Amino acid sequence: MKELTKIFLVTIVLTLFFNCSKDDNLIPKDIEIQDFVWKGMNAYYLWQGSKPDLADTRFSTQSELNDYLNGYNSPEEIFESLLFQPGVIDRFSWIVDDYIALENSFQGINLTTGMDFGLNRFSNSSSNVYGYIRYIIPKSSAAEKSLERGMIFNTINGTQLTDRNYQNLLFNSDISLNVGFADFNNGNPTANGTTILVSKQQVAENPIANFKVFTEGTHKIGYLLYNQFSSSYDAELNKVFNSFDSENINELIVDLRYNGGGSVRTATYLGSMITGQFTGQLYSKEVWNAKIQGAFNTERFFNYFTNEIKKTDEDGTIILQESINSLNLSTVYFIVSGSTASASELVINSLRPYIDVKIIGTTTVGKQVGSVTLYDSDNLTRNGANLNPNHTYAIQPIVLEISNKDNQNEPDGFIPGISLPGIEIEETPGNMGVLGERSDPLLDRTIQYITTGFKGISKNVPLKFSEIYNSKLGTPARNSMYLELKK
Repeated sequence: MKELTKIFLVTIVLTLFFNCSKDDNLIPKDIEIQDFVWKGMNAYYLWQGSKPDLADTRFSTQSELNDYLNGYNSPEEIFESLLFQPGVIDRFSWIVDDYIALENSFQGINLTTGMDFGLNRFSNSSSNVYGYIRYIIPKSSAAEKSLERGMIFNTINGTQLTDRNYQNLLFNSDISLNVGFADFNNGNPTANGTTILVSKQQVAENPIANFKVFTEGTHKIGYLLYNQFSSSYDAELNKVFNSFDSENINELIVDLRYNGGGSVRTATYLGSMITGQFTGQLYSKEVWNAKIQGAFNTERFFNYFTNEIKKTDEDGTIILQESINSLNLSTVYFIVSGSTASASELVINSLRPYIDVKIIGTTTVGKQVGSVTLYDSDNLTRNGANLNPNHTYAIQPIVLEISNKDNQNEPDGFIPGISLPGIEIEETPGNMGVLGERSDPLLDRTIQYITTGFKGISKNVPLKFSEIYNSKLGTPARNSMYLELKK
């Protein structure tokens, strides 16, 4: 999004590695990936200053660094060792051994059966787990087998799902899964004898899953179900807003309940499409580690509302440039859930100082930090000189915290009716309805809220069906908010 490679070159000079002797610069093959991991984390990691082993003065020569790296048996082991309070402070950095799969996942291309699902515990068991289908990805095995939203499953290949085995049963390398379906039974599913064999395929999912217009009296309400901030679909997203504009909508619902995030740039485009009256004003602020912050003027870390989508290829050639179709709205409604994260939360957060933002659903994830993909090359980019051909490891470390123009974010998640005006309402696996139709309880409640102002009486009712996991977390992209490094 900015000239981030220049930032890297400044920070790497702050280390001592350019001053090492030729002999010291030799890196044994068996630790070359560990070396890349350490140097990437030293350069970019948000909490670099809080990890003594990542200090610029930790090693005076490459030989000293090599000795340190020899103490770790794998890239994963050293990466995990360099995280700052993992699971508490840093909840979102990760490493992959296949960056091609990661890049595909950022654009919605994943190896999948086509079932997007959540996993809940049985109401009467602390260990048994069941899945419920949230939606079906078109042109997938699940779509071919006519599976539907709301279907419940509790076994895979004849084995009951539990909180200990679901990762292995659902996210292993097996191409085919024999899915055992069940009746909901108020959260204690009972097998109904139906089993369906589905297979994992490479499927490209269009994140614009549904859009339409509802006319309710004087309210002309645009509805968009948007499932990932994938930059490949920015032009298509802009067309949706052109359609909304041509139909003269005066209210907008953006359904982000299954959207775990994605591109920061795309998040800025979406905020600019919803509004339009704030072009050039501050959208969000980034905070990086101390040495990157110190290398440039603060202006480098600001993002602004824009009236244009502009994309370039790796050589800087413009491949897409078009005006943003803006609605100039003063109010927007977001449907959210415990799967709503990162770039989704960024849009909500960045708009709230400017317009009335209302949220309907359950508490969001609380991911106010973003990452970059770092590769084993001279400047840590995919197209950097001497990209290592010996492996496909990449790291996705948290490199920034992001806030709105008023320095606000919500690390504990947005809570409907508390963080922002709205309604707390849970999606119930036994009553899912049809996405994009009034039979969907969350959409129906949102439309009622728009047309009557009525919030209902569900506030302070404890959640019954809290998810423990969902299928998007099993993809390489996970709950991501990322920036693209440029040459």
